[in-house]
Amino acid sequence: MQIILASPRGFCAGVHMAIDTVQELVDLIGTPLYVYHAIVHNKHVVERFERQGVIFIESIDEVPPGETVVFSAHGVSPAVRAESADRDLRMIDATCPLVTKVHVEARRYAKMGHQILLVGHADHQEIKGTYGEAPEVMHIVESPADVAALHFPATQSLTYLTQTTLSVDDANIIIGAIKERFPWCNAPPKEDICYATTNRQHAVRQLAPSADLTLVVGSRNSSNSVRLKELSENDGTPAYLLDDKSELDDAWFAGVQTVLVTAGASAPDDLVRGVIDTLVERFDGHIDESELVKEDVTFALPVQLRILKHEMGR
Repeated sequence: MQIILASPRGFCAGVHMAIDTVQELVDLIGTPLYVYHAIVHNKHVVERFERQGVIFIESIDEVPPGETVVFSAHGVSPAVRAESADRDLRMIDATCPLVTKVHVEARRYAKMGHQILLVGHADHQEIKGTYGEAPEVMHIVESPADVAALHFPATQSLTYLTQTTLSVDDANIIIGAIKERFPWCNAPPKEDICYATTNRQHAVRQLAPSADLTLVVGSRNSSNSVRLKELSENDGTPAYLLDDKSELDDAWFAGVQTVLVTAGASAPDDLVRGVIDTLVERFDGHIDESELVKEDVTFALPVQLRILKHEMGR
């Protein structure tokens, strides 16, 4: 069996920063440490931190007053920050800077009097946080049908923003519907879909046609991982999304000669290696790594953490 190992794959800069933030805090102040929402959407990452004593919460009132809370990479609304301040919590913001960029855009356009069309999945934590920046002017659109249901006069200033982890193809369909219905609608000054999402989708698009099957390592609540699976399927190559090697099913590989392996932006590389090693062992696989784009983006640790480390002489 030929195993095509996609590159780039796995952790992006925002995920690296968020995970490093939690680990440094565990090492610095110990546990219990509270994290609002899963720090990233990967069950193994969450379970590894839980074993160290990290507590993941979905409501700020679960955090005892005066404790430390980390905001996940997906970002939070101003209401969550206000609740945290009311409980006198030390807030460490591990929001991905590319998500923060969308929040800043939302606040800016709201102040300018724009109505904002927010393209994304309403139940995703990132969209909930962005929506909370300006709910009075925000309209979540998940499909062209949602766009068709909106009504604005030509005198109303409009801007669209997008979730950072969307399928580029799906986003373009919705953006096309926005431009057709509201041709005066402004685009964000720079693409909101993040570089890592775009690069991983591009790799699948380029490599999946050469494979009989695509395996995407990632959790089912990871939006960008789900999109990779869908992209492969839409382009004609069957695909499976799996958390780790334990989910591999020999029945998937009947008649399969070539497998593409990739990973969502929140999937640790040791899980990918576990899948690869299993394929090599079971099917006498040989690996061809295909690097299409070299990523060298890094993000600094949150300023609140850097200040805390300085205060503690670390």
